[in-house]
Amino acid sequence: MKAKIFLLILLLATTGAAIAGPPAEEGKAIFSSRCAACHNINKALTGPALAGVEQRRSIDWIVKFVQSSQTLVKGGDKTAQELFEKHNKIVMPDHPDLSADNIKNIVEYIKAESVSSESKAPFVKPGMLRPNYLPTPIGHTFFIGFLAVVLLLVAVLLFAVQLKQYDRQLEEA
Repeated sequence: MKAKIFLLILLLATTGAAIAGPPAEEGKAIFSSRCAACHNINKALTGPALAGVEQRRSIDWIVKFVQSSQTLVKGGDKTAQELFEKHNKIVMPDHPDLSADNIKNIVEYIKAESVSSESKAPFVKPGMLRPNYLPTPIGHTFFIGFLAVVLLLVAVLLFAVQLKQYDRQLEEA
């Protein structure tokens, strides 16, 4: 009897988790339908890039801003006014129908995507590259030495050709 009750509880617990889904997945669905037209996670579009937004702003501020950005702008919130000015005074649509939990799920999705996009980048980050204006390192001197020998050989051959022409001119004269 105890085993049946345990199995029933286990079944209900796992079914509820499967139906609800992880917060990042719910956030992805909302982000795709409501935010992706103007926002990207890693680059600015009409709106700012959202990677790291949870570190720059408090979650309460983000919830208020998403639900009614112009209320914060007109209410004198300095950060909201700076964002509004920085993005050419383009008004972000209000989303009063999104609950605080929905917005937190969007933030979770942004966090997960910004971390995964850093690890999936198929290229080296610009800060990791060695700038091109640095002098050639000592390890590359073989190439420079080889190039110098080739140029010296070309110069000797040109000198030999000129010398041969000079000898022919002396013999004819």
